[in-house]
Amino acid sequence: MLTASDLAVAGLTPLSTCDWPGQLVATVFLQGCPLACTYCHNPLLIDPRARGTVPWADVADLLERRHGLLDGVVFSGGEPTRQHALRAAMVEVRSLGYRVGLHTAGTYPTRLAQVLDLVDWVGLDIKSVPQLYRAQTGVDAWAKAVASLRAVQRSGVAFQVRTTVDPTVQAPEDVAELTELLCGLGSRSTCCRRRGRTGRRTSTARRCAPRAAVLGASRLDRSAQARLGAERTAHASTRRPSARRSTRSANEIIRGSCVETMAVMPSASTTARSRAITAVPVSVSS
Repeated sequence: MLTASDLAVAGLTPLSTCDWPGQLVATVFLQGCPLACTYCHNPLLIDPRARGTVPWADVADLLERRHGLLDGVVFSGGEPTRQHALRAAMVEVRSLGYRVGLHTAGTYPTRLAQVLDLVDWVGLDIKSVPQLYRAQTGVDAWAKAVASLRAVQRSGVAFQVRTTVDPTVQAPEDVAELTELLCGLGSRSTCCRRRGRTGRRTSTARRCAPRAAVLGASRLDRSAQARLGAERTAHASTRRPSARRSTRSANEIIRGSCVETMAVMPSASTTARSRAITAVPVSVSS
């Protein structure tokens, strides 16, 4: 029987404010991915034969020490659902009192469906329009991504559909087509992140229904801000001395991260505003 210790963990971020909208989380990066996306920012995590570099005991130890400071744990990758020990790890995380988030490209819809009862939020990456999926990822995985979207919708779990746009592969009309396809599949919103020549991401949100122009801003509440401040204080004694000490407040750090988000509808009256906030990472839950 597999346990959490059987996971091949390639990396661990003790504190993230942008891997789960509005939540303070630890992010666990799992080794192995069946895709080879043109913009991949974790290419060393692709090889499924590579062994993990972080023992699960280190993850468990972190979580034992962060009660009251973290809201949950996000499993990312790589492609987390590739590993059969994922469910055991999620069970352990929940037993410690944390919520569970999951980043997935939907390449294993059956395995995804088998863990959704343990998940509180899913970030589902749908890479491109069907005809460009192979060019973007190296694999024709559109049908699997759609099957995964259906599974998440049936589960009732909160989720966000995301697309990173590579301008060397996708034209603006391809992005518009993908948005319409996702709307037709019942996704109420999509988050588009553009990968520029410098590698920096910018984001915009597209919305299917034309009811309201501004959907609203999602940001960490005051209690989460306080916990973020406590988290920084807890680490202050372990940091190396720096010649330049930061004087930014917790609020300023939050505003500078990708926690503060806004979703703007692409109606005629808001198109200009939508373009104006493309530098703000957008997070929209469906």
